[in-house]
Amino acid sequence: MKRSGTADLPLHYGKVPPWLYERMTLLGGSIVECILMDYGKKEVLRRLADPFWFQSFGAVLGMDWHSSGITTSVMGALKRAINPHAAALGIYICGGKGKFSRDTPAELLHIADKTGLDGHTLIRASKLAAKVDNTAIQDGYQLYLHNFVLSDDGDWAVVQQGMHGHDGTARRYHWLSESMTSFIEEPHTGISGLSQGRILNLTASEAAANRAGILDIARQDPAEIIKGFTRLIMPSYHDVRSSDVDLKRLGALLYVTREAPIDRFEDLLLLRGVGPRTLQSLALVSEVIHGAPARFADPARFSFAHGGKDGHPFPVPINVYDQSIELLKKGIEQSKLGNAEKRRTLNKLHQTVLRAEQHFTPQFDVQQVIEQERRDSWKYGGKTVMGDAKKDLIPIKSGTQLTLF
Repeated sequence: MKRSGTADLPLHYGKVPPWLYERMTLLGGSIVECILMDYGKKEVLRRLADPFWFQSFGAVLGMDWHSSGITTSVMGALKRAINPHAAALGIYICGGKGKFSRDTPAELLHIADKTGLDGHTLIRASKLAAKVDNTAIQDGYQLYLHNFVLSDDGDWAVVQQGMHGHDGTARRYHWLSESMTSFIEEPHTGISGLSQGRILNLTASEAAANRAGILDIARQDPAEIIKGFTRLIMPSYHDVRSSDVDLKRLGALLYVTREAPIDRFEDLLLLRGVGPRTLQSLALVSEVIHGAPARFADPARFSFAHGGKDGHPFPVPINVYDQSIELLKKGIEQSKLGNAEKRRTLNKLHQTVLRAEQHFTPQFDVQQVIEQERRDSWKYGGKTVMGDAKKDLIPIKSGTQLTLF
């Protein structure tokens, strides 16, 4: 299945605080390593080329669920986590934001020298992807970030982002070498969005005559190509609302992790001692690792793992975040020693939630969940860019007992 396309996001400024960036690096790197172990390098690239999975991944790492900052921060954290171990993992991340994007050719040549890949072909792919989204498609977005993710098998994905000069939005573009037939004819399988007036799109099939003197076009039936196109448009508001999440999926997850006795589930006995709040985060982390592509249509749901740095839907629970990192890293370390049971338990947790969804009828208010998370935030070391969460920051209202079913 083709997993590439675009995402339109509200433009956010500011930096990720060090206390979150360090944790994003550790958890993001561990999630990618789990995917590598269970599904291989091609699947890592497929996930990165999926706009919906990428947004869900950023949300589970504690970034604001809908902001443009997910792109720069997630790719920066992954590059920092993956590249020191790239030779062992077989995955390399090149480029970055601003001046770092211009380092991509030199980085690719260095990697090619170590792996035996054709560096000049890779550089051409990197430059063409950037040129297409910045020049061949003139839609008002100017690229300011370009990341080229490469496997030592020669497969690659591109994640790049442009800023609109007038409407305060950013557009993220995803590419995947596995599903591409041409750089210059419908490489994303289509780009759609709110009308901003006439645009120049030299990648449209109708522009073949204009491109004939530039490149030899690889032709394919556009009707077949467009089947796999995905596009994500995020809202301008910051808070998380009921309409943003799949209530059946979120409710089943909350029921399994908060209300169902863990002793009922033999598969989860290895997680004995892990509290309900950490189990909630681990269930969403496990879905990012093991979930099917169709499960990422509501990225806001994944912000219920570790909140968001601006406090939406609630402050980042540092203690829970650290326990998620510790459990994931222990599972990876034990797998390398020949004992993969703890790592497999995460997949069993995901399967338990899937089974619960089959018979779950949602009858709860998302705002009640958020209010409870905010009231309890101080217990878990809750933190935002504004500071630490305080006890009784939000007064308890009568009748706010959370009931999931």
